[in-house]
Amino acid sequence: MFTGIIQALGTIRPLEGDSWQISCVSHPCGVIMGDLGYGDSVAVDGICLTVEEILKDGFIATASPETLRRTTLGKEHTEPRYVNLETSLRVGGKVGGHFVMGHVDGIGCMVSAQQTATAWEMTFTVPDAIARYIVPKGSIAVNGISLTVADYNPEISQFTVAVIPLTYAETNLRYLVNGSWVNLEGDILGKYVEKFLKFPPNANREEITPAFLAEHGYL
Repeated sequence: MFTGIIQALGTIRPLEGDSWQISCVSHPCGVIMGDLGYGDSVAVDGICLTVEEILKDGFIATASPETLRRTTLGKEHTEPRYVNLETSLRVGGKVGGHFVMGHVDGIGCMVSAQQTATAWEMTFTVPDAIARYIVPKGSIAVNGISLTVADYNPEISQFTVAVIPLTYAETNLRYLVNGSWVNLEGDILGKYVEKFLKFPPNANREEITPAFLAEHGYL
């Protein structure tokens, strides 16, 4: 589990098979490499990968066919690119963003990025499978970054986030151009609410309805 607060930037390049080399390029890299161990989980652009080999300034991980199918790792890239890195949440650690599982739901595409007086307004396309979890002022992970939805247009399947200058400067959002692919993960809370609404009631359990969820603080 992660929080969507990026700790460092890295680069990623494919090796033989489904292996990938991730190298930390932010300085210092101690927050990532300090106590990294074999089998640890690291979010790489929002993708939860397992450390299989530790290098001097990075690590090697393997991406499964399912991961390649669902994420930007499966897109063709001709050169190393910048990725956002975050180590897994520790017990007692701060949850500065929202709960991010590292299980990417699908891929979106950046439509535009416009600088305002106080932020960058960035708009992305979103697949229907993820769009149902998007609500104004709700949370979404874009390349592993916890962001707040500023606006959502269901007619054209696009959402907009307002990115503060610090987040823009410290993540790979600043390297995106129109047409860049991004990994998207919907809010896990929305997924549970959806399942609760679909789960059939029985005699021993009160029916879960939107009214029930609102009464108990879930909506």
